[in-house]
Amino acid sequence: MKKINNLLFAFLLAWMPFMASAQIDGEFIKPRTGTFLLKNATVMTVTNGTLENASVLIKDGMIAGVGTNLPEDGAEVIDLSGMYIYPGLIDGGTSLGAVEVSSVAETVDNREIGNVTPNMEILTTINPNSVAIPVTRVSGVTTVLSKPVGGLFPGTAALINLNGYTPDQMYAGFRGVVMDFPSSARRGRFDRRSDEDIEKAKDEAVKEANEIWDNAVAFNEMSSNGAEMQYYPEMEQLAKVVAKELPLMIEVNAASDILNAIEWVKDKDIDVIFMGCDEGWRVAEELAESGIPVIAGPVQDLPTRSSDRYDAAYANPGKMMKAGVKVAIRTNEVENVRNLPFHAAYAAAYGMGKEEALKAVTIVAAEIFGVDDKYGSIEEGKMANLLVSTGDPFETSSDIMHVFIEGYRIPLSNRHIRLYQEFLERDPGLNK
Repeated sequence: MKKINNLLFAFLLAWMPFMASAQIDGEFIKPRTGTFLLKNATVMTVTNGTLENASVLIKDGMIAGVGTNLPEDGAEVIDLSGMYIYPGLIDGGTSLGAVEVSSVAETVDNREIGNVTPNMEILTTINPNSVAIPVTRVSGVTTVLSKPVGGLFPGTAALINLNGYTPDQMYAGFRGVVMDFPSSARRGRFDRRSDEDIEKAKDEAVKEANEIWDNAVAFNEMSSNGAEMQYYPEMEQLAKVVAKELPLMIEVNAASDILNAIEWVKDKDIDVIFMGCDEGWRVAEELAESGIPVIAGPVQDLPTRSSDRYDAAYANPGKMMKAGVKVAIRTNEVENVRNLPFHAAYAAAYGMGKEEALKAVTIVAAEIFGVDDKYGSIEEGKMANLLVSTGDPFETSSDIMHVFIEGYRIPLSNRHIRLYQEFLERDPGLNK
């Protein structure tokens, strides 16, 4: 035993320099905190215009200053001449952290058994060590909404930052109960149901939704009046929506279903967010009149109908935004959340415009989630979620040079990059 302890001590002693500095060959391999002064960059604040040749001071995880002549004392100075600083990008809808490989059931943890499971908290399923998280961060995406799927009320979504050792450390301050609104659309090209069967199934689902909602209202009323309630976690969670403690996030896509969903929530005094809205452009005026914000996407997608223009999905966010709808953007992805900048780029190119598309993945997303006091723009006093790029992050020619999440400087490495570096100059050591 003494021999083993001596060997362990020797091993730890040998590795201590690496453990202390978290560096290999001069590159840090784990997120590290500190005071950082990002100097001489073009700062895209989003809310306060563009600042040329300016600096951003990061201290204690926050943005401690934005402008010129900021103090360098005690700070690690990073010269960013010719580069751009943007707020970290926010994806409004993913399954990141709850799914590792979509095709491998053992790694899928965003779906619960049952049709009504609003109490299923996606935050408890988040894997901070997911391989897909570093893959996403190196594209400048710092924050995502991870959401459950399946069933009428599949669970409760959570906004997370892409850094931390536990789900609680990653939590970014927003949760919302998800509802998959009863659909009158076909499930895909292989859906062979008759129109009558589809309508009947929709009506039955709406009836069930109404019954569940009535139960939630009754549960909330009785519990508010001090009645002793039996253990009923599903109703307890939905009652939080009734009481406006949590918003209801409704997944709805077909134009007729969007109109039905607007009508369904009209007389309910609750906070509502629509997700998806693939055909939102068809009913954009009605959406704007309702005042319900929309998390649109995926943008890089096929049209919902064969008769639509090829660019229907690309133009959808811009058309809703121009009608007066508050629009954020999502990828609705797992492995490819890293493509969020390019979903926003398509929206920008097809009518939304670059400035509004940037807002859709920064400050507007933060506003919809109620965390705009902390995230979404570069302002003193906000969390230091930032990306540094050589150009417009929506363009494939731009490189992401630095990423900061809650003040932590994030290593720009992931499994893809390490494999690329490993095989870039292979030396197999074989003479044949």
